[in-house]
Amino acid sequence: MRIVNLVEDTPGSPGCGYEHGLSFYVETRKHKLLVDSGATDLFRYNAQTLGIDLKQVDILVLSHGHYDHGGGIAAFTQWNPEASVYMKSGAGAAYYHVKDSGAKYIGIDKNILQLKQCVTVEGDLRIDEELFLFSGLSGEKYPARGNRELKRKEGDNFVQDTFDHEQCVAVAQDGLHVLLSGCAHNGILNILDRYASIFHAMPDIVISGFHLQQKEAYTEADISNIERMAYELLETGALFYTGHCTGGEACGVMKKIMGAKLQVIHSGMRIL
Repeated sequence: MRIVNLVEDTPGSPGCGYEHGLSFYVETRKHKLLVDSGATDLFRYNAQTLGIDLKQVDILVLSHGHYDHGGGIAAFTQWNPEASVYMKSGAGAAYYHVKDSGAKYIGIDKNILQLKQCVTVEGDLRIDEELFLFSGLSGEKYPARGNRELKRKEGDNFVQDTFDHEQCVAVAQDGLHVLLSGCAHNGILNILDRYASIFHAMPDIVISGFHLQQKEAYTEADISNIERMAYELLETGALFYTGHCTGGEACGVMKKIMGAKLQVIHSGMRIL
């Protein structure tokens, strides 16, 4: 199995650009897939720098319906019109970041929904013995404060986004089990509970943002929650790779507790 980050928020591999977005290339014995596509077509140029041929990709999975994960899909399908694009039902809704200063559209380009290779996933989906997509995410373990500003527009009104458009990818090969999420808006521990309910075990490796970054200063309660989350993640025994929406300060707090069990992702970084 080979897993390489193509886009992340921070600089990493020489020659690779970075942006507020996330994209991973995953290569198994049967598949070459992308999990998310970043905010622009930057992932294409980084792939070229890293020697990855995106024309060989057969599957793209969108983790959720935000632009920083699906902004490159339209461009990707022009270069590779044969790859299937799996997205959760509802991923094309009107999503906004709503603040006192106004509302900013953060959804995906709705033209993507008309693409012939777009596959709408209603629930869990077994693609084959290597790939499994799952959703049905819920739970109350350490909800991110930043979620409160993320809304869905219905008519003229904004309602709280419940992130039911979020899905995760479980990859298995030769006894190695990897879980990939996007931002874990539903909470990484809640996602791991769902994973365990399906597979009756924890994954060996988890690759995900934790959505802990926030513009306001962390309170003592925020830091306490991050620390408790880190201890619970450590108890799973998995190796975690995180970045993007986790934020540098939160990563630092968690790293003190998790040590080598937590690795921070940078753009162009090879994970496996």
